Amino acid sequence: MTEGAQLTEGEVGKPYDVFHTDCPARDVVDHVTSRWGVWVLISLRNNNLRFFELRESIQGISEKMLAQTLRALVQDGLVWREVKPTTPPQVTYGLTEFGQDVGGPLTELFDRITQRLSPRSVE
Repeated sequence: MTEGAQLTEGEVGKPYDVFHTDCPARDVVDHVTSRWGVWVLISLRNNNLRFFELRESIQGISEKMLAQTLRALVQDGLVWREVKPTTPPQVTYGLTEFGQDVGGPLTELFDRITQRLSPRSVE
């Protein structure tokens, strides 16, 4: 196999093989597709948000899990973090170009699912 989603060029011409446990691309895929990673990327698709705004937009996520998820996505280069030196500090998050590129298909998937679901009955 020489091409495809799971095998692309990595550092110094060495291909990434996401099926191998040591592949760095696998970590990024794991973070993006984690329970909360998808929701963070979708929440940031249209606006930069502060930490508390993100927490409010993603029902069910704890502060600890949001912090861990954001830390991983920032480290992967999908999300940027800006801290304003105020008291308390204002921390804002947004998608990098890479994050927008990855988040686009996730948003399309989300939109397709919600458009194709049967209408919910109001109880």
